[in-house]
Amino acid sequence: MNVTIIGTGALGSFCASRLHKAGVHITLVARSDFVTLQTKPVTIHEEETGTTYSFTPDHVVKEPSSDLPPADYVILCTKVLPTLDRPALLRGYVTQGTSIVLLCNGMDVEEDIRTVFPENEIISALAFICVTRLTAGEIRYQSTARFTIGTYPSGISDKVLALANAFQSSGFNCTTTADIIAARWEKCVWNAAFNPLSVISQGLTTLEIVGTQEEYVRAIMAEVCAVANADGHPLPENTINSRINFTKAMAPYKTSMLLDYEEGRPMETEAILGNTVRKAASYGVPTPHLDCLYAILKLLEVKTTSRTTPEAPSQPA
Repeated sequence: MNVTIIGTGALGSFCASRLHKAGVHITLVARSDFVTLQTKPVTIHEEETGTTYSFTPDHVVKEPSSDLPPADYVILCTKVLPTLDRPALLRGYVTQGTSIVLLCNGMDVEEDIRTVFPENEIISALAFICVTRLTAGEIRYQSTARFTIGTYPSGISDKVLALANAFQSSGFNCTTTADIIAARWEKCVWNAAFNPLSVISQGLTTLEIVGTQEEYVRAIMAEVCAVANADGHPLPENTINSRINFTKAMAPYKTSMLLDYEEGRPMETEAILGNTVRKAASYGVPTPHLDCLYAILKLLEVKTTSRTTPEAPSQPA
């Protein structure tokens, strides 16, 4: 099995390490980390087991090359941002028969890829994991690693099963679902609450948030469940309780959105919140809590942009 992974952040590197452990031929596509990863192996620090291990991908590249083997799967592990041309990242790596795996957060994140690659299978994938990039090629994995994958927009293909088996053979929990959109809504229940609240609170961990504002978190989650129901993907009745209990059981965690905000990087505001509130509006579902979170994050994005943009020189009066 040949797998090309685009993105060498926390999730992409961890994903590569597990597939490599399963004997998969790995090509890592690195942009900012390219120079480092040419000479340095990828190292994973697993806090859950207290172990550290390293691996060297079969190929580390910055751009497509005819020397690379055709990919059975191309796994795109990047943020979903309005400024990022994801189809452009895939060009040159996707050939006839390549399945495109979108391992990312957010709702409605597949159609732009399917439009550009209508002949290729789209596999949508979700990661429930606490993992952080420490530096180029060095990753910290805390706990709760679980993947859910399925054919988009529905079904479980043979290649979905083969990829799930590869993850499982490395000791990794990977499940398949015939309704990957419902799984995305389930992930959004958690993300739409904890990601923005961690930013707005200026740095609280998930455990601190649920420990002080559980009822507010539940109200946000209930709105996401209502939109999922209107979208034709009703979630189980215990979804909110299970997400709350999951958060209380996991180690204190700084969300990816919070890390992006603290580092002055673009946040996945549109993928996680913007697409959700627009979907709600299209169905006439009221979402006052989500609307408020979305508005506040858009204001904070202005602040983040001003932090990273040189101040204009003052003009004489």
